[in-house]
Amino acid sequence: MNIGFDNEKYLRIQPEHIKERIAQFGDKLYLEFGGKLFDDFHASRVLPGFQPDSKLRMLMQLRDDVEIVIVISALDIEKNKVRSDLDITYDNDVLRLRDEFMSRGLMVSSVVITHFNGQASAKAYQNRLERLGIKVYFHYLIEGYPTNVELICSEDGFGKNDYVETTRPLVVITAPGPGSGKMAVCLSQLYQENKRGVKAGYAKFETFPIWNLPLKHPVNVAYEAATADLNDVNMIDPFHLEVYGKTTVNYNRDIEIFPVLNAIFEGIYGENPYKSPTDMGVNMVGNCISDDEVCCKASKEEIIRRYYTALCNLAIGKSDESEANKIALLMKQIKISTEDRRTTIAAKEKKLQEGVNAAAIEMANGTIITAKTSALLGPSAALILNAIKYLAGIDHSVKLIPQKMIKPIQQTKVDFLHGSNPRLHTDEVLVALSMLSLTDENCERALACLPQLNGCQAHSTVMLSEVDHKIFKKLGVGLTCDPVKKK
Repeated sequence: MNIGFDNEKYLRIQPEHIKERIAQFGDKLYLEFGGKLFDDFHASRVLPGFQPDSKLRMLMQLRDDVEIVIVISALDIEKNKVRSDLDITYDNDVLRLRDEFMSRGLMVSSVVITHFNGQASAKAYQNRLERLGIKVYFHYLIEGYPTNVELICSEDGFGKNDYVETTRPLVVITAPGPGSGKMAVCLSQLYQENKRGVKAGYAKFETFPIWNLPLKHPVNVAYEAATADLNDVNMIDPFHLEVYGKTTVNYNRDIEIFPVLNAIFEGIYGENPYKSPTDMGVNMVGNCISDDEVCCKASKEEIIRRYYTALCNLAIGKSDESEANKIALLMKQIKISTEDRRTTIAAKEKKLQEGVNAAAIEMANGTIITAKTSALLGPSAALILNAIKYLAGIDHSVKLIPQKMIKPIQQTKVDFLHGSNPRLHTDEVLVALSMLSLTDENCERALACLPQLNGCQAHSTVMLSEVDHKIFKKLGVGLTCDPVKKK
């Protein structure tokens, strides 16, 4: 995989920049963390070289100064909101996040339940957490938030919230997902700290959009594609342009809320230390891009991948047309189409040639490998076998898994488990290959090549099963599918 991002430089300069921001305020900094602290696969796809856990590793360099507060909305607890990428509820994800942070040696001091209005489910969740020895605080719904600044900055507003006790100079506020109320927790704490004579500051960590890249840079456009379902829009920061005469990029929600934030800061401190939304940020990712061309190419692949995902979600009724239409518009703006994805063209050509569904993958050296549906294997399973045979230098004609081994698996699937599809999925093929690797040198060599698929791009002419999607994701393969259901 070509590298476009200097991860070591990022790990070196990002914590130093955060230390500078802490020093700017004196006693304490509340840092609102947007996006994912780890498992940030979007960032690693559009910035090749960025490691999915880079932000967590960066924080670990500050571990003696940092504590983490996890925020969850009572509204999300009430409706059992699910994190779609992991298929777990937000309340369970809070515990997962806490365990992950603590396993890395980071301090997690408490959980804040926001938007609280007496919900029984939130109280039950509080009891559950406290039985585990976790401190829990409530922040309440404030009528007219965020525009009723007079009420917000009063004892009936932020003053009504529980004061979250913290002991370290850097307090990271994070959450399982968007809409949890992270910013409100930060601002409430500023109000509470000011009452106690503590000089506390606020900063925002958002990886995307990257403030010092052009508005229509593919990396920033890829962020818009990733948030098309939220209807986020990248914009030039007008406040920054007016004050400094410099063009920077932010997104619509931060720009729209800035006048309100300005009034809240003035209500707490008498003045706002920030002149623009861009000023609030501490993100140094844009300073660590080492090869812009590589990142542009990867981002364009990501935009197309998001487009296909939106089309497939539309086909199965998980979204409406607006998401796909928005991404299609973004593609036009930067002059790309699905034809720019080599695997898409190769898979469709293979389907035309063979008359059955097919798949294709682009290897790191640019070679395209294809596969087709057969009586024994689906196109994705066949594709993985063909790809690792190529990487291991095994002739394409060699059958790694003998038919006599596939037949009993198919019988179990259809006759005993009452499945309708006898063809082997990718996970079943890999299990069979693993067993055969004990006695077959070719299987052993091919299996050892699986890590080399990381960063490759693949396309299928038919929508694949959830199992297949998960396998490709675990292998680090960027998968797209035509919005065509299996017959």
